[in-house]
Parts: sequence; structure tokens; C-alpha cells
Amino acid sequence: MKVLVVFGTRPEAIKMCPLVYKLKEADGVDCVVCLTGQHKEMLQQVMDAFGIKADYNLGIMKDRQTLTSITTTILESMEPLLKELRPDIVLVHGDTTTSYAAALAAFYQQIPVGHVEAGLRTGNIYSPFPEEMNRLLTDRICTYHFAPTEKNRNNLLAEGISKNVYVTGNTVIDAFQYTVKDDYQFASENLRIIDFKGCRVVAVTAHRRENLGEPLRNICNAIKRLANEYPNVAFVYPVHLNPAVRETVFDILSSMSNVHLIDPVDVLDMHNLLARSFMVMTDSGGLQEEAPHFGKPVLVLRTETERPEAVDAGTVKVVGVNENDIYNAAKMLFDNQEAYNAMAHAVNPYGDGHASERIVEVLRGIDC
Repeated sequence: MKVLVVFGTRPEAIKMCPLVYKLKEADGVDCVVCLTGQHKEMLQQVMDAFGIKADYNLGIMKDRQTLTSITTTILESMEPLLKELRPDIVLVHGDTTTSYAAALAAFYQQIPVGHVEAGLRTGNIYSPFPEEMNRLLTDRICTYHFAPTEKNRNNLLAEGISKNVYVTGNTVIDAFQYTVKDDYQFASENLRIIDFKGCRVVAVTAHRRENLGEPLRNICNAIKRLANEYPNVAFVYPVHLNPAVRETVFDILSSMSNVHLIDPVDVLDMHNLLARSFMVMTDSGGLQEEAPHFGKPVLVLRTETERPEAVDAGTVKVVGVNENDIYNAAKMLFDNQEAYNAMAHAVNPYGDGHASERIVEVLRGIDC
């Protein structure tokens, strides 16, 4: 069986690299890796961390790329590759424009597609944008659906997708066996100077498209208030390279001595930062899955989430993008040990670290 694995962004790579490992180990499977290059530097960081080399790189990233240009460039670039390779199945991941466009390109060549991390939904096609529509369309195209949780499976069933749906767990949990170590030394000098033993560390990320502008200003103003009130808490914020994000973040937070605004870090540093943090404040989807593995409370800086399992479990709380709501939710965790423990001790609903093995087992049972 020839399996073509296609991804193009940092979050996809973190979740697909463990699967690539298992595919390359499997008897009777020829695993071919294609990067679209929707991200460039941040994507290569992950590839280097996992020691995986791509067989093909479409290199589509360019200045001021748009959703339209990303989609059309991937479609045009994938066509000759698919015709040359003729894989038995194409695997895509999650909700990126790369995933949707690659799935569509495979469909045009009548090649079956498998969707890793299928079935996530917010119910609002404009939030997150364009990810919600990307995953809806990708699930419609795909033949095989690898759902992380039963809730994700039920979302697919509610939409009439019932064939070839498999609950596997989330491959991001698989990644930790390769990335997190007790004796880990941070590559980033900015992280090496953080006193993880002497103070409480809050890991922060915020960069989503729908949070640009006033929501991001609200987030930053809430962090500024918290940093003033809790001088012994260190806020570590790897700031996305998007100029629209950096301008807002640095304008509001750069003067705060206990707010560490650093460049994006590689996956090894990020996972080990999560493991050593007190809690997480984020608008990221992946961190909502990753942080609970380490028993870290997560405040989601969005108005909804496509990952309600962790909310139901009690380890994640959606606090929105209102400054006071963010401030009050964080203050509660700083001041109330009982409230902190309730979130920190919740059970992670995203699996046991064997999702990739389950996916490979399904693929090996497919009659090509």
C-alpha cells in the first residue's frame, strides 16, 4: 500500500509526524511525505525536531498569501504529483486550507482520502475561520474518518457520515513520547532563563485570525492587569510572526518585566514548556488537547471550542475575549487552590498515546 501523507503547517506536522513514524515502521506500507509549505520556518522546525525528511515539498508559501492563493496553488501543484505517484490513499489532517485543498486534489484524481482528526465542530462556519468550513468540506470528501473521540464520531453521524468512521484518540498525545523529557534542556535561551521552580509560569498563545484587533487587545490588557497584580507570576508568550499580532502584543505588553515576549519556539521547547507550566492561556486548538495531558488548566481565549470533551472533563474553560472575563478566570486559578486542583486533576479525554497505531491498523486492513 502506498500512503501519501500531506500536510503544510506546524500544528499538522506535530500531529502527523508520530503517524509517519508508525507508517514507516509498518510492513507492507510505502509511506511518502509531501509538505505543501503553507508554513515554512515553523513547519521545518517540527520536521527537524522529529528527524523526518519530506519526499516532496511544494513550497507554496509566499508574501501576503491569501486563502484563495493557498487553495489554488495547492490544487495546481498536487495534480501532477498525484498523477505521478498514484497513491492508494492520501492522508490529510484536521482543518487547514492545506488539508482541504489536498483532499480536493486527491478527489479530482479519484484517490481515496483519509482524514486524521475528523469530526471536530463548533457549529459556526465563521469561527474559527476558515477552519470550521475546511473540516466540514474535508469530511465530505474523505472515505476514511479517524475521529479522536466519541463526540467527534457522533458529529459525523449527525451529518450522515457513518461509513469507515474509527475512534482512535488524538495523535498529538502520541507525540509526547518523542518530545517530553524530565531532563530536557530548552533550546531557546529565553526559556532557559525562566525560573520554573521559583515562580508560577503561565504559557500564553494568542494569534487566531478571528481574534485580531479588539479581541487580541482585550487579551493583552487582561494579561497586563494580571502581570501587575501578580509580580511573582511569569507569563511566557511565544508571539506569532504575523505582523498584525506582534504589533498589538508588543505595544501593550513589552513594558512588563514579568511578561516574556519571545519568538515562536520549536515543538520540543513548547511541549516541555507546557509540562513545566502552572497553567495555559490560549486561543490555540492544539494546546487545548496537549496541556490536559500534563494536568495543566487551560483558559481558552475564544467564544467557542471544537474540543468540548476537555470542557466536559473540567480541564478546559472557555472564557471568551472580554478583558474582565479573562482576568477573573485567571485570578480564580491563582487565588483558589481548590478551583485549580479541580481543573488540574481532570482526566484527559484525548487518548492513551496509541492513536497512530490504531490508524495504521485500519489502513493495513484496506483492500487496495
